[in-house]
Amino acid sequence: QVQLVESGGDLVQAGGSLRLSCAASGRFFSLNVMGWYRQAPEKQRELVATITNADTTTYADSVKGRFTISRDNAKNTVYLQMNSLKPEDTAVYYCNADARVRSFLQQTYWGQGTQVTVSS
Repeated sequence: QVQLVESGGDLVQAGGSLRLSCAASGRFFSLNVMGWYRQAPEKQRELVATITNADTTTYADSVKGRFTISRDNAKNTVYLQMNSLKPEDTAVYYCNADARVRSFLQQTYWGQGTQVTVSS
């Protein structure tokens, strides 16, 4: 019922910046917590940042001070501004959203992922 489409992944040099976007579409009453996760080769998927519908944010220690998560509720879109990128930020980045799809039903959805590669 809910589709998440990420964009913005690219190849960038260390120290550079990228902005990821994730747009939600489909049938839902509201989007609650939205977030970004990442998975590097041969590693488990890890939390990068989350944002509530009240704009409360959390970040992984490894990205604090470099990444900023934000959302535009009118566009059902969440963003991840990534600055001072490091080679260890290389991963597939996944968007995640908790959507209220019925009055008493909330479900979690994932995007297909977007590749971020940081060269040294």
